[in-house]
Amino acid sequence: MKKSLLSAAIALTLSANVAYAADLLFTPGEDNRFSWSSYDALKSVDLSGETVSVFEPWMGDEKANFERVIAYFEKATGAKVNYAGSDSFEQQIVIDTQAGSAPNVSIFPQPGLAADLAAKGLLTPLSDDVKKSVVKDYAAGQSWADLATFDNGKGKKEFYGVFYRADLKSLVWYSPDNFDDAGYDVPETMEETQSADRRNCCGWRHALVYWSRFRCSNRLACDRLG
Repeated sequence: MKKSLLSAAIALTLSANVAYAADLLFTPGEDNRFSWSSYDALKSVDLSGETVSVFEPWMGDEKANFERVIAYFEKATGAKVNYAGSDSFEQQIVIDTQAGSAPNVSIFPQPGLAADLAAKGLLTPLSDDVKKSVVKDYAAGQSWADLATFDNGKGKKEFYGVFYRADLKSLVWYSPDNFDDAGYDVPETMEETQSADRRNCCGWRHALVYWSRFRCSNRLACDRLG
């Protein structure tokens, strides 16, 4: 429930595509440049006295901007959000989940890390209603839902997250000379690339981005080896 509501608040504020001030400089409902329907829906949910803990990797200006997002959620619902950011998020979230002290909501920069924790039974899946909203409201919604669907601790696929910020880190890089030297054909599809990766688990890494990095971080082609 809390996770669903927070996701709605995030989606509302980011859809406006501005940086809000913590004191709500853009008064809800009074600026027709923005859609306030999600905010109005949140107002019908009374979370007075409830506390939601949020942990994520942002610091500095990004942290300040996200706190402005949270202010709208708190205003609409009456909830109190305890928010913390860390530049050691990837290490700390593993420690916290294993210790049973995880926050209500975590913002993963690496979906692959979320998948690892889900497979260990350390994450709570979101409801089917949230998944249906993603499929309905997002462009290519089913693809986004699939990217946030992981195996749980029992090997069953469940839906764990809502993407609300995605960046193209880089395109696929390869060295033509390395391909020629190794006698590799350049793959033209994802399937061909994955097949070639399996066939050439060692030398392939020096010719193309090591694709299993994508499975670890979902940051496509962030690192180039060789």
